[in-house]
Amino acid sequence: MKRLFSHFLMCAGMTALHAFAQLTPSAGSSTSTTVPPSSTATADAGSVPGLLNGYVPDNSYKLRVGDTVSFQILENRILEIPVSPGSPATAGSLVAPASLVVADSGELDVPYIGRVMAVDKTCEQLGREIKTALEKDYYKQATVVLSLNLANRLWGRVYIWGQVRNQGALEIQVNENLTAGKAILRAGGFADFANKKKVKIVRASPDAKGDTQSFTLDMTEILEGGKIDKDIVLEPNDLIIVPSRLINF
Repeated sequence: MKRLFSHFLMCAGMTALHAFAQLTPSAGSSTSTTVPPSSTATADAGSVPGLLNGYVPDNSYKLRVGDTVSFQILENRILEIPVSPGSPATAGSLVAPASLVVADSGELDVPYIGRVMAVDKTCEQLGREIKTALEKDYYKQATVVLSLNLANRLWGRVYIWGQVRNQGALEIQVNENLTAGKAILRAGGFADFANKKKVKIVRASPDAKGDTQSFTLDMTEILEGGKIDKDIVLEPNDLIIVPSRLINF
């Protein structure tokens, strides 16, 4: 009986040691845990949803005419210097950042250093340029805080000329897909002598070779025939020309 009990204890002990050896990593070995990818992982810069269609954060979004940015030099708060030179140093002027608007010229009127080209630059790029200019003549060290405050909702304008009811500029909103057909309808439709089959679109931006792009559209197919797949989405500064048709007497 004692021999049987001793044999039982020996078997139990060996089983426990074997299980413990499987749980404890041996010398020279390493353990790793595979973590399933999170469904809430941060998206890359190319897929980050923005404020509006095509908008991205400050380090990627390129400023446009009409955008409003928030500007502040942190050292001004420490030294109690007002945001705008020459203005009295009040509590509000020390705490609140300056609100600057990108002018039609594409420039930003920055305190101390004057006008700086801002269009097609990110806030991060422009902030570095302003910092360099400030440290050149005004500051030993300048900590510039520049961020997008309000994006201009107007993406641009297209221009329509010729045989339409209302010639002139048409505005394109940021998240709007304005096509040639929609632009003609917005301009009041065709005039009496319009050549609807030869509407010409002249694109402001050149192609890859640097040549001017132009397209001829048959608007009878698009507006009357319902073939909207043949319509063209317009870009800022595109020109729409509606020619006159020949009149036979």
